[in-house]
Amino acid sequence: MVIGKVLAIAGGAVFTVVLAPAALGAMGFTAGGIVAGSTAAGMMSSAAAANGGGIAAGSLVAVLQSAGMCELSRDSRKCMQVD
Repeated sequence: MVIGKVLAIAGGAVFTVVLAPAALGAMGFTAGGIVAGSTAAGMMSSAAAANGGGIAAGSLVAVLQSAGMCELSRDSRKCMQVD
């Protein structure tokens, strides 16, 4: 029973790590920035309107964009600016 739970958790973690970058890209959060006309662009527009024109640091849009820019640590040097 415990082994089944461990395998389920491990499988879910692998599934999440593999599919999260694809999901972010599909929403419009990419390494090149937010894609015009995408779900991400709509989220950013709504967040900016709610915050007087800016995106609050630490907001959902900011966190998702950071994850998209870093491609969820596929290449952590992009986030750490290491050559």
